Amino acid sequence: MKRIIAIAAACWLAGPVAGPVAAQPFDYGFAGLMSASNRERLEPLTLASGQPVAGADYELKSGTYYRLQIVADGSAELALSGGDFFRAIWVNEIVINKIEIRPMGVHSIEFDAAGEVDMSFIAVVPGTYELRIPGSTGETQRAVFHIR
Repeated sequence: MKRIIAIAAACWLAGPVAGPVAAQPFDYGFAGLMSASNRERLEPLTLASGQPVAGADYELKSGTYYRLQIVADGSAELALSGGDFFRAIWVNEIVINKIEIRPMGVHSIEFDAAGEVDMSFIAVVPGTYELRIPGSTGETQRAVFHIR
């Protein structure tokens, strides 16, 4: 029993064993993930009757801050829906007509007329997600996001 107490006391007096400190892979500075060095602008999405939504799939990196513009030409009342995509990202803001919206959750964005939406977000959950025009089945009527 005395031996156990002596070992416990020695461990307590020695304190925690400190090894070499691992280098941090990212040093964004005071702003963290929101810093300018961690931002990327994506190619815009287009909502136009009979036109492709995106030119190619988007390759995103988890933890990176992105800006995405969605442009509708007003040729039809169109929306982009993608609850799974919106749950896999943290939306910083959505700007419509110079009005900034900081939503707790988004499921879709719909345009009744021509207009633009600017959205900024941080990719969080790895996986493959879609923003799709509701009711469409064509491959060009969606934007695919791969978060790594």
